[in-house]
Amino acid sequence: MQEVLDKVPSVDEVIREVSRLSTTVTQAVEEGFKSAVKAVEQGRQTTEDMIADGKLMMRRKPVESAGVIFAAGMLTGAFLTWLVSNRD
Repeated sequence: MQEVLDKVPSVDEVIREVSRLSTTVTQAVEEGFKSAVKAVEQGRQTTEDMIADGKLMMRRKPVESAGVIFAAGMLTGAFLTWLVSNRD
């Protein structure tokens, strides 16, 4: 029992440890936030690039583009119909 009591940390040691943990948690949250912001910016840029590419393709090959849009719509409709019909 005396060994356990001898190992009890002082108030200063506890305060130092809490401060260290607080700093570690703060840094982790800041790094996570920065990563999230960077991922959102990359996603936005990628989306803008894809929209620009789509507009360019519509100007260059309008008939092909319309065909691709039609096919995508048909596939999406068929997939959604299949999902709804398999719910039972």
